[in-house]
Amino acid sequence: WKDDSLMIEKELMGLWLNTLASKSPVPGGGGASAIGGALAAALGQMVANLTVGKKKYADVEETMQEVLGKLQACQADFLDLVDQDAKVFAPLAAAYALPNSTEEEKQERLLAASLVPLHMMEKAAEMLEFLEILAEKGSRMAVSDVGVAVQFARTALTGAIMNVYINTKSMKNREKAEELNTKANNLMKQGIRRADEIYTRVLEQLA
Repeated sequence: WKDDSLMIEKELMGLWLNTLASKSPVPGGGGASAIGGALAAALGQMVANLTVGKKKYADVEETMQEVLGKLQACQADFLDLVDQDAKVFAPLAAAYALPNSTEEEKQERLLAASLVPLHMMEKAAEMLEFLEILAEKGSRMAVSDVGVAVQFARTALTGAIMNVYINTKSMKNREKAEELNTKANNLMKQGIRRADEIYTRVLEQLA
């Protein structure tokens, strides 16, 4: 049964990747960034699951259970963001392609298309908190997986911010655009610093 399940999942992932590789405007970099976040969350859950129930880590059992639940929620959020990204980008692309689209419609869609990647950045930054706990308290046998998860979370951050910028760049409301850019910049700086610190600690443990 397990082999059949993995085969189905492989086929579904293959379909998604083929669509990503096509000329279709969605999914694109935004959806791929969200998938990176989902992979980070899934890897984090694996580490938590390898820690839970082990006598050696009995003192962090409650913490691991809490982290596990948080990462499950993160994974669900990132998968939802894959769909959200497609839903906001497709109408935006159509608005630029259709001559009868009003400027007001374009601006509304630009704002919507900016908010989704910004939310991705917020979720990635939040998830790094849980990955940091895993790096410190999770199973030492899976610490390298925490490092991989951190790099996927980092990619979600660095990928999503470009989608914020590309949309805010065309917004007429510059005050709102700068507000979104400032929030994205802060999330980026804090998130990258945290991700790099965690990753460095993981490498030190492995060395």
